[in-house]
Amino acid sequence: MARNAEKAMTALARFRQAQLEEGKVKERRPFLASECNELPKAEKWRRQIIGEISKKVAQIQNAGLGEFRIRDLNDEINKLLREKGHWEFRIKELGGPDYARIGPKMLDHEGKEVPGNRGYKYFGAAKDLPGVRELFEKEPLPPPRKTRAELMKSIDAEYYGYRDEDDGILEPLEQEHEKKVIAEAVEKWKMEREARLARGEEEEEEEVNIYAVNDDESDEEGGKEREGEEGQQKFIAHVPVPSQQEIEEALVRRKKMELLQKYASETLMAQSEEAKTLLGL
Repeated sequence: MARNAEKAMTALARFRQAQLEEGKVKERRPFLASECNELPKAEKWRRQIIGEISKKVAQIQNAGLGEFRIRDLNDEINKLLREKGHWEFRIKELGGPDYARIGPKMLDHEGKEVPGNRGYKYFGAAKDLPGVRELFEKEPLPPPRKTRAELMKSIDAEYYGYRDEDDGILEPLEQEHEKKVIAEAVEKWKMEREARLARGEEEEEEEVNIYAVNDDESDEEGGKEREGEEGQQKFIAHVPVPSQQEIEEALVRRKKMELLQKYASETLMAQSEEAKTLLGL
């Protein structure tokens, strides 16, 4: 028995369908949704658009259609999706339900949107087209930054240059360069000395004592200048330094006051202070 689709394609079936449709005018969907003022018709056109979208989504799953046909189908699907949105907005204006809020959402396997592409979606085999596949590839994550503790693990004496002379190469080079610089400095000094002698200038060389202390410096806080043995440098004590005996006496007085405050009564302390006053201590 032939299938239903084959039966429908027979000449008799087409003739019978033509007789049934005779005298009927097929209504076309308005180009603009705003031209429709009836809610049932708006619902009808929305359902029609959804049916067209379903057919085209099923067709675009076939990767053997070719790149150009797949791109055309994907553009048509996106155009129908925008038109469906216009009809849903018109249905809401006419008092119908808000399909944009309560309607089923497009799933990822039905259509995938490229970030920053203003709502353009790719369906089926269109997602595997050249130039489109790269848009969905995620960028590799940047390498994680090392913490301070991890950075300090690789820092040793060699990082600070303490082992630069261990190889025995740098030290001879430094010594050779040092001799060269010293020789150039001595030669320059001799040339300047000869030039001064030629001009008749007398050499005046003063020995500078870096340890000398100016006599103008005064001790504002009552400091005491101390002199050591001959040949030793001089220095000025700007702060009075107590002797060992004075320190010991201060510690003893402090200890006595702590014991009196701990064990003596206020009356005994007052009598003690009075006795010290009478004795002139």
